[in-house]
This record gives sequence, C-alpha cells and structure tokens, in this order.
Amino acid sequence: MLNLYGSSLALLTDLYQITMAYGYFKCGLADREGAFHLTFRRSPFDSGYSVACGLHYAIDYLKNLRFDDSDLAYLATLTGNDKKPLFDEPFLKFLRELRFTVDVWAMPEGTAVFAHEPLLRVTGPLLQCQLLETPLLNMLNFQTLIATKAARICQAAQGQPVIEFGLRRAQGIDGGVAASRAAYVGGCVATSNVLAGKLFGIPVKGTHAHSWIMSFENELEAFAAYAQAMPNNCIFLVDTYNTLEGVRNAVEIGKKLALRGHQMVGIRLDSGDLAYLSIEAKKILDEAGFPNAVIVASNELDENIINSLKDQGATINSWGVGTKLATAYDQPALGGVYKLSALRDRAGNWQHKIKVSEQTLKVSVPGILQVRRFRSDGEFIADAIYDTLRPEPKTWTIVDPMDMTRRRSIPPGTAHEDLLVPVVRGGQVVYDLPPIREVRHRTQSQLAALHSSIKRFVNPHRYPVGLEEGLFNLRTDLILRARGAKKE
Repeated sequence: MLNLYGSSLALLTDLYQITMAYGYFKCGLADREGAFHLTFRRSPFDSGYSVACGLHYAIDYLKNLRFDDSDLAYLATLTGNDKKPLFDEPFLKFLRELRFTVDVWAMPEGTAVFAHEPLLRVTGPLLQCQLLETPLLNMLNFQTLIATKAARICQAAQGQPVIEFGLRRAQGIDGGVAASRAAYVGGCVATSNVLAGKLFGIPVKGTHAHSWIMSFENELEAFAAYAQAMPNNCIFLVDTYNTLEGVRNAVEIGKKLALRGHQMVGIRLDSGDLAYLSIEAKKILDEAGFPNAVIVASNELDENIINSLKDQGATINSWGVGTKLATAYDQPALGGVYKLSALRDRAGNWQHKIKVSEQTLKVSVPGILQVRRFRSDGEFIADAIYDTLRPEPKTWTIVDPMDMTRRRSIPPGTAHEDLLVPVVRGGQVVYDLPPIREVRHRTQSQLAALHSSIKRFVNPHRYPVGLEEGLFNLRTDLILRARGAKKE
C-alpha cells in the first residue's frame, strides 16, 4: 500500500472473516449478493461532528487486493481443535483465483459526517463483502478519528497554523504515517513526518531540538551555528536552559542574520508557562525590532489547552501538536461497525436484514442506504438516511433513530445532495482521487457550512440526522418481528 509495505495485505483481517468466508464457500452462499454499511454510533471526543477520512487507503487496498502464495501457504498451516486443517485445498484454490468484483460507494474524504450515517457501502458477493470488513474498518476508523481531532485543534487555533508533530509518539509506523495524512486532511498546515511528506505531498516543517543546543558550549553558540548552517530555516528553540534568556539569544542571532540578508522566522516554546512566557517573549521580540517573528508553542497541546492559552492572552501564533493529535489521546478508537443490511434471496429479490440488540444504539439500519444532505442559505440544515430500495418520498420527514419523538420535516424544494458516491464498480476503481490539498479544502468548506453551535467544544448542539420516515417505520416493523412481537 502506497509503497509502505512490500508484502500482500490480504491477511490484514481477523480470522473470523476468513472462517465465515469458508463457511459461505462450503454451503453455497459465496456468490449470494449482500449489502454492508460502515458506520459509527457516537461522534468521538463528544464532538458535534466528525470528518470522514481514510478512503484513499481503502481504494488503494482494494485496487491491489490479492491472496498470494505466501498467504495461502500460511492459511494451510492453520488447524482446528482436532489438529486438522481449518481450510481445505479447494477453498485455498478459490482464494488464489479470487478477484474482487464488489461495488463500493463512499463519502468523499473531508466530508462532515455524523453518527449512524454510512461512510461507506459495499455490495457484491457475500464472501467478498465479508472479507473486506476488518481492513475497511481499520483504515476508515483511525483516519476519521485523527482528522476529526485535527479539525477540532485547528478550530481552537482560530486560523493560526497547526503543525502535526506526532510521529515519535504514534502507534507504530503506519499509525504515524496515517495520522500525519489524516491530520493534514483535518486542517493542519504541515507535518514533521518526512515520509508522509514524500508519500502524500504534505508540506514538512522542522528545525532543531534540545540536543542541538546541548551539543555546544552554550546556547548562543548553538543558535549561531544553526544560523550559519541553515540561514533560511531559523526558528530557535529557546527553553533548553532559561527561556527568556533564550529569546534574547535568538534576537542577537536574528540581528546577525538580518545583516546577512536572511530572516529569523521566530522562536519555539516547548515547556513552562506558555501563556506567560509567550507574552514576555513577545515584548522582547517587539522591542528588538522583530514584531513579525513567529512564536511557536508545543508541549502536550490539544484543543482544550489551546483554548485555555488563548483565554489567558497568550501571544502564540503557531502551534505544534504531537502526542494528543497523532494518538487521539483522549479517545483512542472511533468504534465504527460494518453491518449486513440487505441480502438477495434465491429468486434475486433484495431482503432487508436487521441486527437487533437490547441496546437501542446497537440496532442496525436495514436496506441499501444513502445519505441526503439538505442545505439552506449555504448552511447544512439536516441529513436524511434513506433506503434506495424504496421509492423516494414525496415529502421528507426524518426521525431520530434513538428517539422517535424527535422528528423534522424538510420543506419541499430544499436544496440537497446525496453524499455517497461510486468509487468502485465490479471491482474496478471508478473514482478519481482528488489531490490531498483539495481534500483538506473540502474539510474546511464542509465545516464552514455547519452552524457554530454544532462546533462548540462543550455540549455542542446536535445536528439533525434521522432515518427517512418510511425507513424508520420499516425498521420498527422488522424489530418487532425479530422480537416476536409481530407476526408475518
């Protein structure tokens, strides 16, 4: 994938996906057509929205998905509790020859998305759809989580640049690379991750660390040496020994840089009372003739700390955010799910399928679903989840799947768009992946179309999302039948 791995990724899955595939193969259901949807049940971070991300990875995965000889040799070694092979030779031969023919519809990356809405829909042979569950969840769950976190952090920064610094604390190699990509989609202007810069065309930023300062006799000498080596990349880290004295040393070297025709870009604060130190550093920089010098802050930042620093009058104007962004520190998983929602019967007719639970939140939505987003005066006003197997209603009413008393009617003629677009047909990619800068711009334009109350960090307003009324009634009917409360 993206030249990051050299081996097949067909086994990037849970064993039970392959055992179910084997079961479908053995009982003649492998080619029965099914429909699955990838959704999440709650927005992360108690946020009023999420940002769809990870589709690029998913498309790249699907485009190259094959079981190679080493995959099949490994599967042949697996045994059951009787010590006999789990999978027989005809099934392994089937996997060797398998070429995926599914259809995939998905929300473009950078789309604002909400709980219960499908980010992605897969239809096709049941066995193939099943094998895609784990890898698709892996790719979309994590990147959607990080893109959402980045969007919140960038919102807190109020238009000031945010640079993603999280590689050294990320969860492994791809945890770092995927996080850097998703952070850029979410709104960060750059990353420190050079590999992500190479793979995706994300701007990269970085200067020096404390070890550079400590490698010299004193801080002034260290700054001077760095300025000599890289006069076009001078942001000085000033807190190795004494922060405000470090600012004064940066000023001294900055003046010498100016005499050589170069510019000191600014300073970075990485510890201590960032509000107080930034205010005092700003005074020193202004008095020395550097009013435009950037003050970059780092040190375990997130949206809440940035908000607090702004409330305290901090003069920081650029933010380096690492651990709490790249690891989604306060919520390390999105909790997305992938559920079967429709299955063709032997006569070729679609049958609605539903998963029932004692927890209302875990009851699935049947059908082949689409999301219709309504807007007015350039602002998103409501989303309707509807079933494409049913005729479109003449008038639209949405019902909250968690509370049937929460309903909203959409005025006739309201502008709208359907969010799921075709990306794969018959196993062939039909979607032109936009450049990552366009994806990042989509995120910004999508969030700009949300009312400010939905973007609050504390107790955000709930954006209206519901099931189209006819679909809600169908779902209720299927729940009652499944529970034996209603007879056929």
